[in-house]
Amino acid sequence: MPDAPQHPTPPTALFPTALAPAPATPVRIVVADDNPVVRAGLTALLSGRADITVVAEAADGREAYEAASRHRPDVVLLDVRMPGVDGLSALPYLVPIAPVLMLTYSGEPETVQEALRRGADGYLVHGEFTADQLASAVRDTVRGRTHLTPTAAGALLTHLRDANAHENPHVPASAKRIPLKGLSQLQPSMGQSSSDRSRFQLSAREAEIMDLIASGMTNQQIAAACFISEKTVKNHINRIFAKLHSTSRSEAAAKWLGTAPSSGRGVG
Repeated sequence: MPDAPQHPTPPTALFPTALAPAPATPVRIVVADDNPVVRAGLTALLSGRADITVVAEAADGREAYEAASRHRPDVVLLDVRMPGVDGLSALPYLVPIAPVLMLTYSGEPETVQEALRRGADGYLVHGEFTADQLASAVRDTVRGRTHLTPTAAGALLTHLRDANAHENPHVPASAKRIPLKGLSQLQPSMGQSSSDRSRFQLSAREAEIMDLIASGMTNQQIAAACFISEKTVKNHINRIFAKLHSTSRSEAAAKWLGTAPSSGRGVG
């Protein structure tokens, strides 16, 4: 009697289906804000992300410190003005425990500068970011990347320029460059006036990007700062160069800052 035909072993038996990768450990955060509606909204917004979880809420700086000490979160979202112990007072006690991302309605330059001086890893002003940008800021804070919304970035730029002017009093302000390489995520306010933009016929977005070019940022950093792709940055730069009749970043920056001989802007 002939042997029964042998059927080939199904490929799945030889090569078992690969197990789906385990989900990454969620970013654990503490939300500190004295307004219960804001706390609830932030908790609902962020807990809805698969990779973010809110482990505790706090109504003031003291509760934030106690929650951070107990839960050891990856990030603390911290308001500035709270009854009892406010955010600025709590900052020096929180930063040794976890990175702190300021999330507040307070955008005064002195407040922003003091928060950063005391160790905040970023500063977001309500109304200047989207839900997706907030989630990205939380994730990037864990990675050591700084996020500043326009009001906070403007305050920091002003502080840096003032400090630079103090250190180099004989160098014209328009010719000074402010290195921003330590800020991987940045959304500064415009450095040039609307008349400057119209004279060069740059759009508001092109003027923003030109400010970042002049400050020494790379295309990658500009893309992160403006929440756009590097390809879009390159497209903007090509249009900027055409409008400024420039062939390099340094030439464009010189004309934008008013240091080029043919720029038509006085120096000093």
